[in-house]
Amino acid sequence: MRNLDKYKGVIPAFYACYDEEGNISPKGVQALTKYFVGKGVKGVYVNGSSGECIYQSVEDKKLVLENVIKAAEGKLTVIAHVACNNTKDSMELARHAEAAGADAIAAIPPIYFRLPEHAIAQYWNDISSAAPNTDFVIYNIPQLAGVALTMNLFAKMRENPNVIGVKNSSMPVQDIQMFKAAAGEDYVIFNGPDEQFISGRIIGAEGAIGGTYGVMPELFLKMDEYVKEGKLAEARELQYAVNEVIYKMCSAHGNMYGVIKEILKINENLNLGGVRKPLPALADGDEAIAREAAAMIRDAIEKYVG
Repeated sequence: MRNLDKYKGVIPAFYACYDEEGNISPKGVQALTKYFVGKGVKGVYVNGSSGECIYQSVEDKKLVLENVIKAAEGKLTVIAHVACNNTKDSMELARHAEAAGADAIAAIPPIYFRLPEHAIAQYWNDISSAAPNTDFVIYNIPQLAGVALTMNLFAKMRENPNVIGVKNSSMPVQDIQMFKAAAGEDYVIFNGPDEQFISGRIIGAEGAIGGTYGVMPELFLKMDEYVKEGKLAEARELQYAVNEVIYKMCSAHGNMYGVIKEILKINENLNLGGVRKPLPALADGDEAIAREAAAMIRDAIEKYVG
């Protein structure tokens, strides 16, 4: 019997943590992990988009995961995104994730070349075969990967017993309904787009993974609580407040994750460095935006969480 309960909840996407030279900072990784443990989230999604995965080397990703698992001390569900743009490196990361003790691995489809569905399935199944005792999560993010998870491909992937669900970051909430209706209770569908957290939860997502959760986990945990209690008016009001924070962060000229790290420095005294090139660093005026967003988060926590 699958243990799916460990995936049902708020799972922040883990941010890349750098030292002053721009290298992975084990100290920063461990500090961020302990921060998440303290906030009471269900788990973390490591080395995904928020972890700047396409700009990390295989060794970078291994170092991050090892330090997350070390600092978590078994208190977080750890999902390791292992996809690289080739099968060999992806399988190496999958083997490493299983050996390190990750609860699950995840992967986007290969990008750049438009592969036929049977080749995408082979890629995912090859990755899964390198971690035969570890759950596998399909990451559907068509707006960035350039290819969508179709119902036929999802059906094919469910032939693999390690597949336990989909991290769905496509924009139509209906996709969550379709995946859930097809898969049933033996699979977990994760809501991806943060701006529609409550919509995804209401239509059938049992878990949620998002890139802005980490900067305001209290607010997403409260939204999750409202949904479970059927307090939909309160959940909607809080979703609107959260979305205003997201819009504010996205108004900066620099990359949003750079803004997030600046906010974490302001509100939580976490120093995680900047972002890795070619992602743009904070520009003139962005620090003021970060301060505004940080204040908005503090105000919302005081209002809705207390």
